[in-house]
Amino acid sequence: MPPASNRPTSYWDYIRVEDLLRLQHGTAASEDELGDDEVRFIVIHQIDELWFKIVLRELTAVRNVFAQSVVPESALAGAASGLRRVTICFELAAQHFRLMETMRTQDYLTFRDKLNPASGFQSAQMREIEILLGLPDEDRIPLGNEGSYVEALKSHDGSPSPALARVQRRQQDRPTLKAAVDAWLHRTPIHGSRPGEPGDATVVDQFVDSYLAGHDALCQRALDHAVSVQALTAADVDRLRARYRGQLQGAQRHLRAEDVADAQRAFVRRLRAAILFVDSNRMLPLLSWPGKIIDGLIECEQAMLAFRQRHARMVERVIGRRVGTGGSDGVAYLDQTALRYRVFTEIWAARTLLLPPDLCPPVTDRAFYGLVHE
Repeated sequence: MPPASNRPTSYWDYIRVEDLLRLQHGTAASEDELGDDEVRFIVIHQIDELWFKIVLRELTAVRNVFAQSVVPESALAGAASGLRRVTICFELAAQHFRLMETMRTQDYLTFRDKLNPASGFQSAQMREIEILLGLPDEDRIPLGNEGSYVEALKSHDGSPSPALARVQRRQQDRPTLKAAVDAWLHRTPIHGSRPGEPGDATVVDQFVDSYLAGHDALCQRALDHAVSVQALTAADVDRLRARYRGQLQGAQRHLRAEDVADAQRAFVRRLRAAILFVDSNRMLPLLSWPGKIIDGLIECEQAMLAFRQRHARMVERVIGRRVGTGGSDGVAYLDQTALRYRVFTEIWAARTLLLPPDLCPPVTDRAFYGLVHE
């Protein structure tokens, strides 16, 4: 018999089809003991875990690109493609909920008690994705009585589990994607000036001041229009003026990083300025791919948030607002994660602050970003 390495490969051997199809019996000895709804439930969750496996590989590859002290321009296209694949994975996973929704409440209740106290919260790969992205532990919503999400990953007797080991390994895998991307964006040349160069802080301050001047003009423009079409009384004018003044003050606090501790303020101020500089000038060749990365990060996180929201609506449709099998608040818990689990907060915030082109500060050295003087 020829060595395995020399034997012709078949589809079923390469994909391990028979091994795969033997994994849908849950806690029973055989899948013959299960109803169709329970098998469907198991299959859909197994498919989700396979999508999560792909997501983790893609996010790790993207993180590794930005973890470099110097990120080659040639690597950005691959990173953007990786983020796009993550987006597609979550979009496809969200579609599976349509199949879950064909199951009636009473159908699910015939086997739901088997799951107790198991929960989707124990998906180690989903926790890995959150950790790799950079979700802070302090932002996590408690599942139930556990002091930490890590507790839910232990075996029922409190002993270590494969899920716990997987998550603990991921916790040691640094930097996170957010930390790597933030460091990369922080290094963005602003008006040709890089961090650490003489006068860089002054350049950043001047960019921030000019951007805020643009915001002042934008708010005044919007206020004048709103007063002309909405205000009927002097009180209406005062209300609108206070609203736009608050918007301008919010922009000032954000761009000057007044909401950040002193130790981090300089870094965050430059990071926020860099995001707006890239997003405002992405038509310049050197900033085109960074602009696509920013879009890819937003798109990727949006797809993940939509997956969470779609999950919550599916659960509510099938079982209403019952207590979750793992002791959570069920739908209420899922809704909170969809609202609060944001990672790339600086990039999301920039969407509120972007100016129309005519109010953006002009780039002082366009040739630096790949254009020649005309």
